[in-house]
Amino acid sequence: MSDPLQLTHKYYQSGEQLIGAIVTQFIYMFDELSFRGQPKTKLIDTFCAILKNYQHVLSLVFAVKEINENPQILPNVSLGLHIYDSHGSARMTYQNTLKLLSASERIVPNFICNKQKNVMAVIGGINNKISLQMATILGIYEVPQVSYSVLAPLKSVKTQLPSLYWTSHNEAYQYKGIVHLLLHFRWIWVGIIVRDDEIGEKFEQTLIPMFVQHGICTAFSEKMPAIFQATETLCSLKTIQAKVTSLFNSKVQVYVVNSRTSTMTYLAWLISFTSEFYDVATISVGKVWIMTAPWAFSFQTTHKALDIQIFDGSLSFAIHSNEVPGFRNFLQSVHSNLEKGDDFLRVFWEKVFNCLFSDSNGDNENSDTCTGQENLESLPGSLFEMSMSARSYSLYNVVHAIAHSLHMAYTSRPKSVARVDRDSLDSPNLQPWQLHPFLRSISFNNSAGDMVSFDENGKLAAAFDLVNWVTFPNQSFSRVKVGKMDPQASPDQEFTVYEEAITWHSTFNQVPPISMCNDNCYPGYRKVKKEGEPFCCYECAPCPEGKISDQKDMDDCFQCPRDQFPNRNRDQCLPKHLNFLSYSEPLGITLTSLALSFSLLAALVLGIFIKNRNTPIIIANNRDLTYTLLISLLLCFLCSLLFIGWPHTVTCCLRQMIFGVTFSVAVSCVLAKTITVVLAFLATKPGSRIRKWVGRRLANFIILGSSLIQVSICVAWLCIAPPFPDFNIDSLPQEIIIECNKGSVTMFYCVLTYLEFLATVTFTVAFLARKLPDSFNEAKFITFSMLVFCSVSLSFVPSYLSTKGKSMVAVEIFSILASSAGLLGCIFFPKCYIIILRSELNRKDQLVRRNL
Repeated sequence: MSDPLQLTHKYYQSGEQLIGAIVTQFIYMFDELSFRGQPKTKLIDTFCAILKNYQHVLSLVFAVKEINENPQILPNVSLGLHIYDSHGSARMTYQNTLKLLSASERIVPNFICNKQKNVMAVIGGINNKISLQMATILGIYEVPQVSYSVLAPLKSVKTQLPSLYWTSHNEAYQYKGIVHLLLHFRWIWVGIIVRDDEIGEKFEQTLIPMFVQHGICTAFSEKMPAIFQATETLCSLKTIQAKVTSLFNSKVQVYVVNSRTSTMTYLAWLISFTSEFYDVATISVGKVWIMTAPWAFSFQTTHKALDIQIFDGSLSFAIHSNEVPGFRNFLQSVHSNLEKGDDFLRVFWEKVFNCLFSDSNGDNENSDTCTGQENLESLPGSLFEMSMSARSYSLYNVVHAIAHSLHMAYTSRPKSVARVDRDSLDSPNLQPWQLHPFLRSISFNNSAGDMVSFDENGKLAAAFDLVNWVTFPNQSFSRVKVGKMDPQASPDQEFTVYEEAITWHSTFNQVPPISMCNDNCYPGYRKVKKEGEPFCCYECAPCPEGKISDQKDMDDCFQCPRDQFPNRNRDQCLPKHLNFLSYSEPLGITLTSLALSFSLLAALVLGIFIKNRNTPIIIANNRDLTYTLLISLLLCFLCSLLFIGWPHTVTCCLRQMIFGVTFSVAVSCVLAKTITVVLAFLATKPGSRIRKWVGRRLANFIILGSSLIQVSICVAWLCIAPPFPDFNIDSLPQEIIIECNKGSVTMFYCVLTYLEFLATVTFTVAFLARKLPDSFNEAKFITFSMLVFCSVSLSFVPSYLSTKGKSMVAVEIFSILASSAGLLGCIFFPKCYIIILRSELNRKDQLVRRNL
């Protein structure tokens, strides 16, 4: 095979056991093969140097140095390192992979000679494309290969290439983390920026359906051309302005960027170029950049013409990393004239410090001479970082994993090793394929305290860190971990974010910023979809009567619990007030005062009648009936007090029963008095047989008979469905009515109907007897009193049914007091007037004279 182009970008450190690596530090362009002559690799020009990637080389060197200095790992075996550059080319990747397997710089695979390199495992490459290119060769020889690509290939790759391992979880976890992040900050109106190729298309096709599923709208999806296509795509100022307008003159506050290097390079170039026509600070105000795992500030995306503060406050996902003890000190000791065997360092040093070594072939007249003592700490973060990056951390862990696997292979017992005997595990005879069972079962804690192990799919167990990028005016920056996406954690702990640790862009008016199609619908309102707009765009409508919304952007309002009611703004449920007629409130005090006053008045009238019981006016109107009527009226006034206060089982049963029975007795007394008057008049006629009916027996029969019927109704009521205390939650929107449930409404209306029947009969008889000649005739007064009673009773039913709560109780009390007062006033006040003020009329001769 012909000699390939001898590029000097490699690193070699001898050792009894070698770890190979393919990194991507310098990208070159090569000519096309014509196949008209002997194939040769001809270099056209250097395209770019990914300067920050030099830390990958140093992390490998540091890990090997740490292992060789550690007596606990491979104590009798020295570990070596052989690194080549892929140069971002499939041709060079295949070529340098074969070099790792060859005895010398000439590619002579499948031959074993005295100087054969003992490469036990290979690390690489930086992305899936390079990794798979390497795996097609390494898989043939079953050499363990660990890819440090940020995102792992499909699961089927492990089946096809069982010798391939990688350091990352599936990309789906990163998508899930982006969704969690957007939902945490309620960013539901976002823009997507991807590369214009199959990778960007896959990113869109995967992420957008997840957004829709979780209620996130995509305002736009902008495709960025690869850097090679930039000149062709943006060939005019008008095209540039149109693209910038679509990106930055939008209401979108949050951009999700599939941050491949080419995407970010072009985006940075676009912003830089546009700054000549737009104020960069203006177009970036209020923007949050969410970057995917490959993102890191580098010289390619933050050249000198671009102010990196545009990306201040950006958030990105990165493979979990930790600070490795001693790494910073190791970097501080790196100098260009001390590193032998490192062909990467010289070119890196000249580029980052903008200098040339004295023996350099460079022709840059403006460059200073490199002293070799320049300090890496003086470099901005876009060129080189002193803290270990996520990829470097993965490489560090991979070297230690391989070393631990080798250590296990040397120290394991023969019975634990398949297909080999103990002698074959000696250093000269150990083969790469024998390392697989140890590599699959490896598990240890590294020097940073993190667990390192490969799962059943050959992936190095790792989580994603959420990183906040804080930039400074001098083009430096810092990475701050503000969260984590850990697929191995429980669902509620899978995604965590420390909001207080995030530094936002200084131009935001509020933090965290808002990214929505329209303003929030505040509590008390609900979302109403706009016709023809995405589901994230909506209007706000007030909650209907009786419903509330207590959070922002609720799809619908909801009813309060039964014991609560909506406040005026309909954004909160308040406890319902207890509604019952209390003795302490003004209405309760008033009705109690009236009831006691009328009771005292009835007692006073009873006392007057008892004191003047032998006077003609009292004798003529049947003293026993008068006393019974006054006592029943007294009880009617007092029974109204049972309706006031907190309802209890006893009071609920007594209030309606006592009310019904006492009123029945009172009306029965009035009926008996009326019938007695009529019979007394008829009995005065000569030869009348009615005389025998006049007397106490008839009056007592009427009272007892009429009252017993009501008592029977009440007893039946108590037996069938007695009243009981109840909490009525539904009748009043803002109150809980504490009432006496009637138990049986039918029995309640039976009591009222019977009272109305007695009152009607009494009124009819009294009305017919109203003109009977008698000095102390009560028929007129009874007629008027029963007219009052019936009027109150007829107006009570509609008033009672149209009120609720304490008002209903007050109506019933008022009806009781009004009816009782009507009977007391109309029947007894005329007599009291004669007894007290016109005593001269209270004589028997007046009675006889009137009768004549």
